[in-house]
Amino acid sequence: MTIDFRVIARQLGLLLFVLSAIVLGMAGFAIVEQGISALWRSPDAHAMLLTAVVGSVIATALVCMGKRTTSILGFREALLLVALSWIIGGFIAALPFRFWAALRPDAGMIAHDFDTLVNCYFESVSGLTTTGSTIVQAIGTLPRSILLWRSLIQWLGGLGIVVLFVAVLPMLGVGGRRIYRIEAPGPTPDGVRPRIAEAARALWYIYLGLTVAEIIALRIAGMGWFDATCHTLTTLATGGFSTQDASAAGFSSPAIQYILMFFMLLAGINFGLYHFVLRGEWRKAIKDHELRCYLALVAIATVIITVSVFRNSSLPPSDEGQPAGITQAFQHSLFQVLAIQTTTGFCSADFDTWTFVPKAILCVLMFVGGCAGSTGGGIKVIRIMIVAKVMMAEIEHVYRPKVVRTVKIGQTTIDADLKRSILVYVLGILLLFALGTGGLMFFDAHNGIDITTAATASASTLNNIGPGLARVGATQNYAWFSAPSKIVMCMLMILGRLEMFTIIVLFTPRYWRGE
Repeated sequence: MTIDFRVIARQLGLLLFVLSAIVLGMAGFAIVEQGISALWRSPDAHAMLLTAVVGSVIATALVCMGKRTTSILGFREALLLVALSWIIGGFIAALPFRFWAALRPDAGMIAHDFDTLVNCYFESVSGLTTTGSTIVQAIGTLPRSILLWRSLIQWLGGLGIVVLFVAVLPMLGVGGRRIYRIEAPGPTPDGVRPRIAEAARALWYIYLGLTVAEIIALRIAGMGWFDATCHTLTTLATGGFSTQDASAAGFSSPAIQYILMFFMLLAGINFGLYHFVLRGEWRKAIKDHELRCYLALVAIATVIITVSVFRNSSLPPSDEGQPAGITQAFQHSLFQVLAIQTTTGFCSADFDTWTFVPKAILCVLMFVGGCAGSTGGGIKVIRIMIVAKVMMAEIEHVYRPKVVRTVKIGQTTIDADLKRSILVYVLGILLLFALGTGGLMFFDAHNGIDITTAATASASTLNNIGPGLARVGATQNYAWFSAPSKIVMCMLMILGRLEMFTIIVLFTPRYWRGE
């Protein structure tokens, strides 16, 4: 069966129309904030308007290409549509950065991070994939509309542009269901099972509800409306873009940081469980084995890191010169555990200065990630649980060869096909991590890159986290990487966000031959 490119073009065009309309809304924000004069003198408003025009032209061309087809999306078409949605969507999302850099008054006189298309594409892909790695060296110099756009693309990427597409354009029918299955992060969640349009809308209602709740909570805690909105958009998306150069450390209020922690914790949980809660099925949600493992990992890692940070005086003294106490050690330890495991990537402290044990635990948590069905990245807790159970069963088989042990998660038996696919997935992630590390070492050898920087940059981008260690640590950025390295990391971010196979399958000849 051959691939119907016309149906892909049509649906991709409709998606780009939605994205262009959102960019136009950002232009409206710039005009409202700066006054009507922004129409003729605001480079950021002009950048948004130009992007909306370019996006609409491309969308129109794609829709016209596919208007004569009556086909529906097959599985092959859905795979290609999802991949192209992120790749081309990343290009459209990058245009406001590039246009603004070209239109600003000092363009051509003062170099800027957004002066190259590769840098702009890196920033937009990092946003859409909710990675949070940034090439911006002075975030405070960006106009508010650009800051809001950075946050908004992470929010859109949180549950996926494609899921939003299905929610607002339910005409996809069966094809929409196929898209959702590919886009939904992690193994098929056990939470939401109604028709796809209702499922997508239910998830977005939950997402919107949590968004409003966090904005209000942060505002009450003392954060301004704009900062509260931007940080909420990136918290629930587990993205981590901030309006501050120092990230969450720019807000010294413990109340603000605990609110961010609470919502990071919620964002790392399977959103299907919230659907259970809304239906009054609290016990079913609380008894979820992945949730319990997720909370246990957070608790254990926090205790170990707190003790290490406190004993080794890894935090700077207070403004009064007093050494940080156990309360501060707990606060920053819990914050960084949640930020890394949920793959949000906010920073409340420079954890790169911590001792080996805390950094080693954080590096392990980079690969674990959040729960399946959450907005978090990483391998996912449920996969780690299954791999651990398979390993224990194989170890038992060595000394009890006649015993056949069934691998279960709760009352659900993990069949051989699922075990194999999960083991292959974990192996594939480790292989991509190694290849990414090698690629960064190769392309940036002239920049004196070290193995710690390369390895954690590879792990951070592949698992959609943001910060790493050494030259990509909590207080650093990715601006210094060469263009080839940034392209490698863009590939890693998309591979990680779409859980690898959706992209890799496109490189197999049999996929294109329709076999």
